[in-house]
Parts: sequence; structure tokens; C-alpha cells
Amino acid sequence: MRVVRIGSLVSLRIRPRALLATGGCVLVAVLFGLYTIGRGDYPMSLGEVLDTIAGHGTPTQDFIVNEVRLPRVVAALSVGAALGLAGAVFQSLVRNPLGSPDLLGFTQGAATGALLVVIAGGGTMALAGGAVLGGLATGVVVYALAWRGGAPGFRLILVGIGVSAMLTGVNGYLLTRGKLTEAARALLWLTGSLDGRGWAQVVPLLVVLAVLAPIVVLGCGRALRVIEMGDDTAAAVGVRVERTRLTALAGAVVLASFAAATAGPVGFVALTAPQLAQRLTRAPGPNLVPAACVGAALMVSADWIAQRAFAAHRLPVGVVTGLLGGGYLVWLLARQRKAGRI
Repeated sequence: MRVVRIGSLVSLRIRPRALLATGGCVLVAVLFGLYTIGRGDYPMSLGEVLDTIAGHGTPTQDFIVNEVRLPRVVAALSVGAALGLAGAVFQSLVRNPLGSPDLLGFTQGAATGALLVVIAGGGTMALAGGAVLGGLATGVVVYALAWRGGAPGFRLILVGIGVSAMLTGVNGYLLTRGKLTEAARALLWLTGSLDGRGWAQVVPLLVVLAVLAPIVVLGCGRALRVIEMGDDTAAAVGVRVERTRLTALAGAVVLASFAAATAGPVGFVALTAPQLAQRLTRAPGPNLVPAACVGAALMVSADWIAQRAFAAHRLPVGVVTGLLGGGYLVWLLARQRKAGRI
């Protein structure tokens, strides 16, 4: 680790391995994104893709890149980054590698809100709004039920798992109440998909990321690293534990909710990205920025696999992340059991 001083008041701690790993993930995400934009029924070279993005393409290339393919790639990158950052916050707060909005009920809450909108006959934008409101409402309920002079990690896990189980049942019931066309539309959304995503769906998430990512990373990152050593230790060194926990939790819930509103409840990215980031950087703490970069790289790679792995069929991206993430979860549980932690 190296300490870089900027003037007499500001100093930055830089870990070369973490910086290299983060840069590598960013490079992978960008290259995969550009490659994906150039593939399809109208193939384009990397140079043509870059020229078109810069505004020098033909009208046909401009439409295909900027209106069809680029929004999907940007959606994949932003959803992955939001889920990776949210997952890192959750795992830091609960001090458990299984902490994830997928397992703690927040994704199910977003799905409940979206299903209510679908059954009511709402459009795409209304569905996104329902998903956001459902995720936020679930976050309030989980935190309120876990509160007793504080909301420690183990209590958040137990309450979140309970709320998740109840919401899963509610979602199943809501699917039976909708018409056939509504149920089919809801099932596609629940799988997690980037098909047909345009700038109208991507821009809200980009705005949320631009606002909340600095707050979570700069405002809570160092405090979360201290809180991981225990509430008493953190309080003893001057960290406002509950204030930090509430701020970080609120930011993570909003990020996960808007990610679900953009692409549906894509599974396991929030669970997997922080763990891969920690193994790549070998650095202590929540690794918030590396987790976001790994999440972006995972999501855009999974979307490429979903589109190209099976020539005759295009899979929803949630199918690919579920298969990869489920395998990772089994491996993680086996590793935890071998270590005697479960």
C-alpha cells in the first residue's frame, strides 16, 4: 500500500494490486461492450463503432449503434455497477458473504411492486416506478423490523430472509391473478432481461448512480471498513455507526431498486461481484469501487453470452447470471462449510 499526499491536508492510500484489478475490470467491461455493439445481423468493426459513437457514422450506423445497441450495453454496465456496489454494501453491513439484495428480500420487494403495476395494466415506465417503490418499501420494512436500539447485521439477515420468503409467496399469488398476457409479460421481467431497453429506461439509473455512488463510496466507505470490526470498536473511534449504516443501507436499496426497474430482478450479480472483487484485490474492507467494476464486467459479459451462446435462441440475461451465480453460491457454501463457518 502506498500513501500519496495532495497538499498538506489530503492523503490517499493506494493499493497497486487493487488499482490494477479495478482497471482491468473496467477495460474488460468496455471492450466487451464495444465488441457486443459491433456484433449482430449488421456487423461493424471496432473502428466503425467508435466512429459512430463519436458522431461520424452513416445514418444507418447511427441508428443501429446509438438507438438500438448502445442503450442495451450502457444498461448492462450501469445495472452491473449498481448491483455490484449495492452487494458490497450489504455484505459489509451484515458481515457475511451471503448478504445480497437477492437473498434479503429487496429484489423480491421490487418484483412485488412491478407485479402490482403489471396486473393493474400499467405501462413500461409505470412498471419501473412500481419496482422502485416496492424495493424502497421493503427496505423500510426490513430496517424497521430489525431495529431494536440499532440494526446489527445478523438481525438484518434474519428479518430480510423472512421478508423475502413472504414476498416470494405474494409474488406467486399475484402471478395467478393476472391475465395470461400480463402474466407472460411479468414472467419475462422477473427473469431479468435487457431486451428492448432504450435511453428512457437507462437514464434514470445513470442519474441515480451519479448521485449515490459518490455518497456511498466517499461518505461511507471508510466508516464501513471500521464497522466491519464491530459496532463497539467503530463507536470507540468516533464512527456514527447507526447513521452510517442507515445511509449506506438506503443508498444500496435505492441502487438495487433502480437496477431492478431497468433490467428486472437480475440474480446473483450483487452476490458474486463483491466476492470476486475481494479475491482480485486481496484488500480488506468492502471494496466498493472494485465491486462496482466487477459487477459491470459480469453483467455485460453475461449479456453477450445470453445473446451469442445459443445461435437459435437468445436467452434473458437473468438466466445466464442465475446459472453462473448459482454455481458460485454452491461453491461458496461448500467453502464455508469446509472452513467450519456453517
